[in-house]
Amino acid sequence: MKLSADMLRAHGLDLLDFLRRGVFAVLIGLLVGAVGVAFHFGIDLVTQLRQAHNWFILLLPVGGLAIILLYRACGMEQDRGTNLVLVAVREHEPMHLRTAPLIFLSTCITHLVGGSAGREGAALQLGASISNKIAHAMGVEPEEGRMLTVCGMAAAFSALFGTPLTAALFALEVVHVGVIQYAALVPAFLSSLVGYLLAGWMGVAPTAYAVSGLPGLAAGPLVQVIVLGGLCALLSILFCKTMHTVGRLYAQFLPDPRLRAVVGGCIMVALSLLDGGLADQVYNGAGGNLIEAAVNGNGAGVAPWAFLVKILFTTLTLGAGFRGGEIVPTFACGATFGCTVAPLLGLSPSFGGAVGVVAAFCGVTNCPLSSVLLAYELFGGRGLPLFALAIAVSYRLSGYTGLYSEQQIVYSKIIPRQINKKAE
Repeated sequence: MKLSADMLRAHGLDLLDFLRRGVFAVLIGLLVGAVGVAFHFGIDLVTQLRQAHNWFILLLPVGGLAIILLYRACGMEQDRGTNLVLVAVREHEPMHLRTAPLIFLSTCITHLVGGSAGREGAALQLGASISNKIAHAMGVEPEEGRMLTVCGMAAAFSALFGTPLTAALFALEVVHVGVIQYAALVPAFLSSLVGYLLAGWMGVAPTAYAVSGLPGLAAGPLVQVIVLGGLCALLSILFCKTMHTVGRLYAQFLPDPRLRAVVGGCIMVALSLLDGGLADQVYNGAGGNLIEAAVNGNGAGVAPWAFLVKILFTTLTLGAGFRGGEIVPTFACGATFGCTVAPLLGLSPSFGGAVGVVAAFCGVTNCPLSSVLLAYELFGGRGLPLFALAIAVSYRLSGYTGLYSEQQIVYSKIIPRQINKKAE
């Protein structure tokens, strides 16, 4: 009888803990989701301004300098971006609350002047800094604090991009490759779904694409998709290596961040003008136009070298000190690469572009499960086994490269054993 009472007491405490974490997750989903929606509309507004006034790209050097001075004025010049988020989740390190308004404003500046950067990586910093501050202010245990930080990451990503399943699992998967803390599944998914529903209620449409030319599940397409997945792995290695190399070269030859931002902005202006002048800004911005052309437009108007140009624009932008994310530019590189290579393999450009999006994403983030969910949420359930195969191949062949140097790869990609190394 005593054992039964103890068991009931334990179950009662477990239920109370479940409900308490659920309430926290909902509150973070509402708060961070609202900020994510504001961020979405802010980015859209400055993008429309730039597109209405093409000469804004001439202000790239000014925008870069403004971002550097803004971070310096706030004592955040050494901010490590998304890498700091990964440390905050892994070690429950405190984040400055001022990270949120700084990344919000600086990413808007980047998009206003036409820098090649995304917004989802910025959203991770935005959500993590808010939820991390809440966790530290409440004085919760480190384990629970890490959960709350993950909730903020998931809610911001979901509200901004409209992919709640991907957002929740990505926030859990990106920190430790090969290990997922399942105890955080409920709060992460709950926060993500709350952020997603709030964004929808406030008029933010989820991101989705219409894929054409989907092949059937047969031996031929399996081989074609395996080859495409392997090529996307090479693309992801190229993207990450170029990103890290350009950053090191900037720091080596232009050690003053202010000069680096101005020179990098001037280089970007020159490249933009060489590409198509003020009126033809194909590679400025996040790259959503390239994804649309590759997937929805079946590759119409996509230059065979578009993925290389987008890599160059993105690495020069972020390496110079502009703020933003790498994820949507990665999508754009994968989409343009996939739609270019796919016809050579006997696949449709639209399907190849879609495969390129998720396979390249997996290669640079080392998050295969999140990538499968991304394929489902962006492109629907048709052809999902083929997408999953390409993702698995890209994960296996992309090595240990990654966008985030603080990402910890716990298990080997070759054999099931622990290696505990950081992404290269």
